[in-house]
Amino acid sequence: MKKTILLAMALATVSSASAQGALTGAGASFPFPLYSKMFAEYKSDAGVTVNYQSVGSGAGQKQITERTVDFAGSDNPMSDDAMKAAPAKLLHIPTAIGAVVPSYNLPGVTTPLKFTGKVLADIYLGKIKTWNDKAIAALNPGVSIPPLPITVARRSDGSGTTFVFSDYLSKVSSEWKSKVGTGNSLQWPVGTGAKGNDGVAGVVKSTPGAIGYVELVYAKQNKLPFGSVQNRAGKFVTADNGPAALAAKGVVMPADTRVSITNSANPDSYPIASFTYVIFYQEQKYAGRTLAQAQTLKKLLTWMVTTGQKYNEPLDYSELPSNAAAKAKSIIASMTFDGKKF
Repeated sequence: MKKTILLAMALATVSSASAQGALTGAGASFPFPLYSKMFAEYKSDAGVTVNYQSVGSGAGQKQITERTVDFAGSDNPMSDDAMKAAPAKLLHIPTAIGAVVPSYNLPGVTTPLKFTGKVLADIYLGKIKTWNDKAIAALNPGVSIPPLPITVARRSDGSGTTFVFSDYLSKVSSEWKSKVGTGNSLQWPVGTGAKGNDGVAGVVKSTPGAIGYVELVYAKQNKLPFGSVQNRAGKFVTADNGPAALAAKGVVMPADTRVSITNSANPDSYPIASFTYVIFYQEQKYAGRTLAQAQTLKKLLTWMVTTGQKYNEPLDYSELPSNAAAKAKSIIASMTFDGKKF
């Protein structure tokens, strides 16, 4: 009898979880540590399993366009042209603000280095080839920097982190803008490619003399030193939640929330910061989807921009400013199923 009761309870639990449903997402590695925590907590709270694959923003945008996932993660908003390729209207909501940092591997150097946008651009253009180059030395007087050759690490996949980094470089270096430009995937002048933020961090960690751009949490998790970066006001700022959040302060959020916050005019902001986005369809009735699935997604998205925000700061992401959170909630409220809001 006891076994029968236990079996019935187990089946009821499975049935309940099935009723709650499961969601799939794919895309940016930039927010992957945050989403892993969020989705684990959400499963505990709501009984919904969210399977998120960290495959890069470019792949995430492709998968949501092809409707093979419920939502995509991307550190850069999709362009107008990219959204035209989708079969219906796509929406963006920001979920966090993160910082991209220049991490490096220089044995014996314990003082955090300083970088300007021009120096970072020249390193990634292949113009600065050794760590003791006079341009780096001039920014770091008194620091003994070894004459190691610089190994440039960069992304090999379509990457929102690449978009953010190159968006910043295009704003501070006319040469970078004209020769390389901004994008998820670039024609890199130099460098060793790796997949994901974790891949770039791995190259830096294992290669003396390497430099790589990664989201802040990946530098911290891998115990990689990272430099401060000069902002538009001329201050050298070390990435942290506060300075990253200040990059969005005073920014007018457009109705669709698609906005760049790199090279912010805020005098205390960190200059290589970005919102990270979730992308989904406004009309949720497609490809055999049910109203229940649409409701499950809507509840998750609402939770991410409200209750779920408490997980941002402990994982080195900044919470959404009030104006961004308000816009996100308004966008979520515009979701429809068979043409009707739900």
